[in-house]
Amino acid sequence: MAEIEQQPIENNENKVDVENSINLVTFRLGNNEYAIDIMQAKEIIKMEKITLIPNAPDYVEGVINLRGNIIPIVDLKKRFNLEENEGDKNTGIIIVKIDDVDMGIIIDAISKVVSIATSNIQPPPPMLSGIGQKYIKGVAKLEDKLLVVLDLEKLIVGDDDDTEENIEN
Repeated sequence: MAEIEQQPIENNENKVDVENSINLVTFRLGNNEYAIDIMQAKEIIKMEKITLIPNAPDYVEGVINLRGNIIPIVDLKKRFNLEENEGDKNTGIIIVKIDDVDMGIIIDAISKVVSIATSNIQPPPPMLSGIGQKYIKGVAKLEDKLLVVLDLEKLIVGDDDDTEENIEN
């Protein structure tokens, strides 16, 4: 995988059926492939120094200064309770826009932008283990592998429900 370079995300215009497909930015966390809607992704940047924020949730790494804007950074591995590892040259940050707020999500490596027919995206299985069904829009069939399509709004904004669930359990 090539080293991540700072680059804007561009919409892929080579769609066969615009009304029945969705463009996704795919990325790797550990050994698994995940995706987000390209309309939420603004750009991809190299990993940079993150300033810690006291008393933030454990999955919030801190903030960065991106061209004069303070951007909060979320570690998806911590959010998903995945095994953490040392970052390498492929580790990067996808800057996303959620509810008119820019934030960054740490990824192991960017994969590519794909256009997938909405008919190839299935709802998450009810007995889903790992990150939890409520954070997933669906699972897409991509060539010979499955791609977990994330629901960023629920993943980032839906924190209040998580806190109460964790306290009760």
